[in-house]
Amino acid sequence: MARKLRIQYPGAIYHLMNRGDHQERIFCDDEDRKVFLATLAEVCDKTRWQIHSYCLMTNHLHLVIETPDANLVEGMKWLLGVYTARFNRRHKVFGHLFSGRYKALIVDGSGNGYLKSVGDYVHLNPVGAGLLRPEQPLEAYPWSSYPLYLADTAPRPAWLRVDRLLGEWGIRWDQPGAGAQFSAVMEARRQAERDQEFKPLLRGCCVGSKQFRAEMLVYIEEQRGKWHYGAELSESAEAKAERLITEALDAGGITQEQLASWRKGHPFKMELAAKLRAKTTVSVGWIARRLAMGTRGHLAHLLYLKSHPPAEPQQSNQPSLNI
Repeated sequence: MARKLRIQYPGAIYHLMNRGDHQERIFCDDEDRKVFLATLAEVCDKTRWQIHSYCLMTNHLHLVIETPDANLVEGMKWLLGVYTARFNRRHKVFGHLFSGRYKALIVDGSGNGYLKSVGDYVHLNPVGAGLLRPEQPLEAYPWSSYPLYLADTAPRPAWLRVDRLLGEWGIRWDQPGAGAQFSAVMEARRQAERDQEFKPLLRGCCVGSKQFRAEMLVYIEEQRGKWHYGAELSESAEAKAERLITEALDAGGITQEQLASWRKGHPFKMELAAKLRAKTTVSVGWIARRLAMGTRGHLAHLLYLKSHPPAEPQQSNQPSLNI
């Protein structure tokens, strides 16, 4: 049975939602949330994603992602797979963490208020879940992007983009007091009736104007019968990896034959493998095959040793005994 089409194109914005398997927790404590945000930062570096808003609950999460390249599928595969592995390792469990496929609604980013509606929904999620008392300000919930929007002077993560959402509220993100303005409108929004407005954000395949939805339906029809994730409209992870390999070989004046003939742990191969691991979402197995570095497990061990070099033995201050 073919899967539902994943719509991908450069510059697409998505409201993504995913829940724990059987409604179970995907975040058991704050350390899990820190691990997820660190993993999110890694995938943004690999894919050039920009995050407009996020909210980490207990058994589900929300992300509003913009993809300058058409790489939602490969990025989400890496993000959810790596976080699951880290969660399982930390809690000494195994198996699925997330429930089936994530939900991805395409958002109209034309500036007509649809990104604002989605961002508000994400930021107000802790209120709807009853995690905040009426007297508590919205920023009292620390595991969403909302407190970072209010921080006019504190540094924000490089992957968090605040200008577009604030712009749809008519707030200049770089002006003094932008955070206070946003807080005022959001606290007022919190008190307003929101159920009817937010219902469309939870169904369908996209959020936007009639013209935007019509364009998406045309796109879906054009992709019908193709691979279930749709056409790849920009370089894939493997294409990016091949480009990085070619650039490294050209810079060093090295041929493909030389690369293949070198031993598995050759320093050039190790540096290149580490770069591919950091800058793309290709698997360790793919890198091992492409660079002739043995099995996946062997390369994984080499990469681990490279990133965790053994500590040098400390010199003892005790006098030596001359026997």
